[in-house]
Amino acid sequence: MTGLRVIAFDLDETLWPLQPTLDRAEAVLHRWLRGHAPRIARHLGVDALRAHRRRVARERPELAWDVTALRREHLRRLLAEWGYPPGMAEEALAAFRAARDRVEPYPDVRVALGALSRRYRLVAVSNGNARLERTPLAGYLDAAFHAAGLGVAKPDPGFFRALVARLGVGPGAVMHVGDDPERDVEAARRAGLRTAWVNRAGRPWPAALEPPALTVPDLEALCDRLLA
Repeated sequence: MTGLRVIAFDLDETLWPLQPTLDRAEAVLHRWLRGHAPRIARHLGVDALRAHRRRVARERPELAWDVTALRREHLRRLLAEWGYPPGMAEEALAAFRAARDRVEPYPDVRVALGALSRRYRLVAVSNGNARLERTPLAGYLDAAFHAAGLGVAKPDPGFFRALVARLGVGPGAVMHVGDDPERDVEAARRAGLRTAWVNRAGRPWPAALEPPALTVPDLEALCDRLLA
């Protein structure tokens, strides 16, 4: 594709499924609480912990772009409410994040990234906090850019403007590949990037949004389109 130099991949639901990863990580966190803060674990299950985190998110909207800071605040408050030292939150957060990094990429991802990397620079972009260097895809992408580091989160087009500034290229030299029509495709398009929608579930495109330049069912199809 003429002029294309960088492909920026969303992570969750584009390169790996999100919910199974979160389910495992939150189960690990609950086991940590059973061992270190048993009063909490006896009274609150995983769903109750999620509800507590959502409540903190509503009370601290300024943390919306930094999910690690939000989880830390949630854990500090939770521990304090149950009479435990808030400083234990760091160890709890470390247990959660170690499990959060144990992702399972979709079957098409490794081969596709390997092929695309021979022609383009590949980077990761995310609102989440998976640490790319600790995932199975560590060797497949050059760098990772997160909302917490850019200071702005998708779907704000400023996320992608900050990204291209970090990359040192014009927006037209970058294609963003993601699964979410608004947060990925529309936001990147508004910032001037090229776009590709990975529609693994065969969903209809939202009628209110301008269609993406490219729609593919998986990364194997993306390779076929970009490397043909």
